[in-house]
Amino acid sequence: MSLVEVAGVTHTRGSTIVLHDIDLRLDAGRLAVLAGRSGSGKSTLCHLVAGVMTPSKGDVRVDGVAAHRVRDWAAVSLLPQRLALATELTVAENALLPARIRRRTPEADLLESLGLAGIAGRPVHQTSQGERQRTALARALVLRSTVAVLDEPTGHQDDEHVGMVVDALRAAATAGTLVLVATHDQRIIDVADDVVRLSSGRVSG
Repeated sequence: MSLVEVAGVTHTRGSTIVLHDIDLRLDAGRLAVLAGRSGSGKSTLCHLVAGVMTPSKGDVRVDGVAAHRVRDWAAVSLLPQRLALATELTVAENALLPARIRRRTPEADLLESLGLAGIAGRPVHQTSQGERQRTALARALVLRSTVAVLDEPTGHQDDEHVGMVVDALRAAATAGTLVLVATHDQRIIDVADDVVRLSSGRVSG
């Protein structure tokens, strides 16, 4: 049994079919990419795996459990496009929040590796969009989750910081996390272990 199993999933939004009969199996310790243009269904599939939505038809399971029933950040973490940071907290407080809530040891040197150590004490509302995105990425990786679902993690990054993000994704996969990334960034696609290409809500080629 694969860690993530998507079986016969079709998902509709109103009268629009967003995903068509998707079958997918992904294993631990892999950097897996959902690649495709905007509107191809990447974000929807991310949300289904992360359990924040349930499919209209079919089944999504994480380690044998229905994805929408998984409520543990250490099992499945999420970096959404809308970052959902607590703007009154600092960069470090946001990034380390899951570890503090669960009284777990955070991933060592994560802020340093993402170029955030120098602004760790700065309130998030005083940071750039790129810094906020990397803060949310650190939050998604801080517990070494079994599955980390990341929606466009380089969308607000300049070239220098894209390299940091890619290195962090590869390190997480090497440590055993299934890192599932929705992206059209070729720099991530080039280093992925698995590439699933979506077009108009269908797995293509």
